[in-house]
Amino acid sequence: MRQKNLVLMLKEPRAGRVKTRLGRDIGMTVSAWWFRHQVNRLLRDLTDPRWQLILSVSPDIEGLQSRVWPAHFMRLPQGRGDLGVRMRRVFHNAPMGPVVIIGGDIPGISRHHISQAFDELGKNRAVFGPATDGGYWLVGLKRTTPLPAGLFKRVRWSSKHALADTLATMPEYNPAMISTLQDVDTAADLAKIGR
Repeated sequence: MRQKNLVLMLKEPRAGRVKTRLGRDIGMTVSAWWFRHQVNRLLRDLTDPRWQLILSVSPDIEGLQSRVWPAHFMRLPQGRGDLGVRMRRVFHNAPMGPVVIIGGDIPGISRHHISQAFDELGKNRAVFGPATDGGYWLVGLKRTTPLPAGLFKRVRWSSKHALADTLATMPEYNPAMISTLQDVDTAADLAKIGR
């Protein structure tokens, strides 16, 4: 059986570089602090022998050398490009086996959600975890065939259309959907989750 790969896409938690929309509401330093602690909680909560947890870091050189995140996790550089280009790169460069990608700004993620996503990849070629804002907090691919040629192209990122646009780039797939979760982009989002 192939190794299951859970990839957490991260930016270095520097003020003005990460969670800038949230930072406009609560301050850039506080926003970066929140992200750093949120990610560290995810790393603790999602470490599990059933899958390999990999960090996909940005910026590349600083992220690969960073001491902010625990050193024992494998790291991959995100490289340049929009979110879609960077996620395609993750799917190409991750070790063999199914890959599930998540972001670091979704406090509700649990091991149960990740296990469910990998279970769905046992029966489906793709899986998504929808977000309450029309985007998604998780995308996973079985990777038994080449990626769709147009995957993640012409997606309106950070909009209510992100999930629908992404699904349109993979018409031959019939992805499974798991739980809808709240991501944190603004102070209003933070208030909704009570953190």
